[in-house]
Amino acid sequence: MKSRFPVFYSPLFSGHDTGQIHPENAGRLTAVVDYLKQAQNSAAEKDNWAQKIHWAEPSNRTVLSAIHHVHDPAYVARLKSFASSGGGRIDADTLMGEKSYDVALLAVAAWLDGIDWVWEHHSPAFALVRPPGHHAECDRALGFCLLSNAAIAAHYAIETLQAKRVAILDWDVHHGNGTQALIAKHPQLAYCSFHQSPAYPGTGHATETGSFDNVLNLPLPPGSTLRDYQALWTEKAKPFLASFDADILIVSAGYDANQADPLAGICLHPEDYSWFTQECLTLTPRILFGLEGGYDYATLSESVAATIRTALADSLAA
Repeated sequence: MKSRFPVFYSPLFSGHDTGQIHPENAGRLTAVVDYLKQAQNSAAEKDNWAQKIHWAEPSNRTVLSAIHHVHDPAYVARLKSFASSGGGRIDADTLMGEKSYDVALLAVAAWLDGIDWVWEHHSPAFALVRPPGHHAECDRALGFCLLSNAAIAAHYAIETLQAKRVAILDWDVHHGNGTQALIAKHPQLAYCSFHQSPAYPGTGHATETGSFDNVLNLPLPPGSTLRDYQALWTEKAKPFLASFDADILIVSAGYDANQADPLAGICLHPEDYSWFTQECLTLTPRILFGLEGGYDYATLSESVAATIRTALADSLAA
């Protein structure tokens, strides 16, 4: 199975209608899928990493129990009611359409399918979904996010799969306030975030360490480059994650730290995520990458490809 890399994706994710001018729109996933499928068809099979991608439709599993473990059931019911009434603007940044609730549940299913895969096969996978999730709080949608996919997946791994410890690495350019809040009081979960500061949502200070010293925030100033990330990884992030010794590593894989991205000011490049991915694989092969941000179509697509290509190379070499 290590010769296959599952990408959990469905065209139904386009049904979360935020409008064409909203940064988090359906074109993001279309661009990534088109890029990966073009790569699959562009070279001889023996030389083409992309031909090892296995496109996996998310299952029709029931996900509400896993969601309710993290989110207030009354909040989830409000999301459903709001969507069924036609949706609209929840706040200045976060929108829902009439299909958005069902799409959000399907995204959770994809993340849980991915957790099942990495747990069973000891190899990585990618949940290529929308809407993103790391800003969603227990009872509040925020920052394009409706449900906290990464936190739901982490709790599911502990409660259902009986994993002993699960770590979340968030390399999105924005701090995952929702993820942190939903795992910080759980001793079997850890959260590490690289993010621009100052930036939205204004959280993620280095002094926030969780109830069990299980949170590590690594804020970076605008203009930071891969060299800055590498220094923090070596000095702080890798020792933190290695000492936690997680059975599963979940990566909130946002790609808006790219220099070309319109919503932030960090200066990474798509190939930098190859380095990041390789470093993660030194911790464990059980990694679920799940899409968060990334709003420049070209660098988003190239960065996802760099992540998958590197993960595949590592799996095939193992």
